[in-house]
Amino acid sequence: MSRSKAGSPNDPRGKERFHEERATKVVASAQPDLEAGITAIRETVRTLKPRPGVYRMLDTRGDVLYVGKARSLKARVANYTQVKGLSNRLQRMVSQCRAMEIVVTNSEAEALLLEAQLIKRYRPPFNVLLRDDKSFPFILLRADHAFPRIQKHRGARRAKGNYYGPFASAGSVNKTLNALQKLFLLRSCTDSFFNNRDRPCLLYQIKRCSAPCVGRIDEKGYDALVQEAKDFLSGKSGAVQANIEKQMAKAAEDLDFETAAILRDRLRAATFIQGSQAINASGVGDADVFALAAKGGQIGVQAFFIRGGQNWGHRAFFPRNTGDLDHEEVLADVLLQFYEEVPPPRTILVDRELAEQELIAEALAEKAGHVVAISIPQRGDRRKLMQQAQRNAVEALDRRLAESGTKAKILRELAEFLELDEVPQRIEVYDNSHIQGDKALGAMVVASPEGFEKGQYRKFNIKTAQTNDDFGMMREVMARRFRNLAENPDGDAGKKNSHETVWPDLVLIDGGKGQMSSVRDTLEEMGIENVPLIAIAKGPHHGREGREVFHFPDGREKTLPVNSQLLFYLQTLRDEVHRYAIGAHRAKRSRAITASPLDEIPGIGPSRKRALLLHFGTAGKVRAAALDDLKRAPGISDSVARQIYDFYHAGG
Repeated sequence: MSRSKAGSPNDPRGKERFHEERATKVVASAQPDLEAGITAIRETVRTLKPRPGVYRMLDTRGDVLYVGKARSLKARVANYTQVKGLSNRLQRMVSQCRAMEIVVTNSEAEALLLEAQLIKRYRPPFNVLLRDDKSFPFILLRADHAFPRIQKHRGARRAKGNYYGPFASAGSVNKTLNALQKLFLLRSCTDSFFNNRDRPCLLYQIKRCSAPCVGRIDEKGYDALVQEAKDFLSGKSGAVQANIEKQMAKAAEDLDFETAAILRDRLRAATFIQGSQAINASGVGDADVFALAAKGGQIGVQAFFIRGGQNWGHRAFFPRNTGDLDHEEVLADVLLQFYEEVPPPRTILVDRELAEQELIAEALAEKAGHVVAISIPQRGDRRKLMQQAQRNAVEALDRRLAESGTKAKILRELAEFLELDEVPQRIEVYDNSHIQGDKALGAMVVASPEGFEKGQYRKFNIKTAQTNDDFGMMREVMARRFRNLAENPDGDAGKKNSHETVWPDLVLIDGGKGQMSSVRDTLEEMGIENVPLIAIAKGPHHGREGREVFHFPDGREKTLPVNSQLLFYLQTLRDEVHRYAIGAHRAKRSRAITASPLDEIPGIGPSRKRALLLHFGTAGKVRAAALDDLKRAPGISDSVARQIYDFYHAGG
């Protein structure tokens, strides 16, 4: 079957920096065939030159098997034709290869960065993968307003201002942000909220904002607070605390006890931030610390994030597809993929010598725009910090192995209880949410042996089902979910990046006999008979103390003991889809509350809608207004007025 052309590298200078070539595809069986793979690679080698770049190995469907970089593409790719020198893992990879794609770069460092980018994009099965769906939160001190706002930030760093992070979790950044608001009294409200205040809000009353919106502090005084915040977040916390102590002493000496109390509370907030670090990182400056632990065929990497001598949290990573690779190579791959999303600090501390360590430092420096040093700490505070990271890595991996063992046992019990042929690797759970049929939607969550796959969750806005018809809603959701698979059951069903082309190993429905019948009949009408189905209905007591009843497609019912670990697991799956469905439904209702009939008029954006409402008062009065009245509204031109009038008076 055909495949879509791979995108060019995500780089603003991509056309200048990279040149991509595609080798002629070898037509061969989809079954593993070592000779066919070697033939495809040899065909590619003939076209290559000894230049740096990145290569991609593709299977018969065009899916990426492996992404690699090379100082000399010709020499590196040619190595794969020497079968005797390849490990079993690489031989399996070559046996599935049917074509290659090549990107030539200007240097090996550029190739290294591009390799990490492409691994992140394609997630090939033969590369080490850093599985982490969540972006890291930052603290943003904006610079696009006379009174800058301090806020939590995720995603692309497009807004003008100073970014401080990464923080390991939303909890750690929220805790720090709350303390910073008490410490520096900086505003956290949006610009529109700020511009429409005529009196201080509650945050001023509880001493977490200086109320610049109503002039309780002037621009000069606010700028001083902003500068103190920048100094504190940049590592000068001691100087900031000393300055606050000095101001507090002077206020007490002048008998200004109200100001002294405010400064005392600010000093307590500073002490709280320093005392909540849990890890002594003084003297380290800006650094990320990485330690690796290996046990039971799995690898865990612990990362500490240190900024300005302050610990901003830690996170454990468990890379996949590590196979028979050296630990040094695994840690190098983890670093490159991690810094694909996060700006590298000037110092990176590791617990072992990395494969191509100097080249990695050069590539990260090119990405960051400043020198990056990678080193193994030998003594002092840095060595103590590394030892703590190593202990955390071992403990995190032990917990992971214990959880994996328990989860594997539960999944085996699940397969036995539901009479499945194999342990399910992809479980899809479905639920509906509505209020008397209003704003109805369906929800799907996905679970795997590694936990919930939140990047695969999906919402279905109900379009055709009748009001308050739960069974009809479930039929619509199933039809839309499985339509593509029913039309092409074999073609794209192995794609990893689209839930619409992946077969579930188990479908779990939140409901009873009626929901089960609706799903079963819908799939049978579509010709789908090999997807295991089960419906979970609350027991007679409607809670965790009740015995949930499990309904099978053939009408049978089963229950589990109330203290069963398998029952707890299935309840967790049911509760997660329930949480997701209710959250999505609430968001949909909130959007509907703020909607306006004026939104339906083509060409009427927020500013014109605001001008019309301010002038006429309500959307109904806009609808009833004469053409001349519309023309007199501020910001409404004659042509726009005619467009609005014609929209409501189509008949003239």
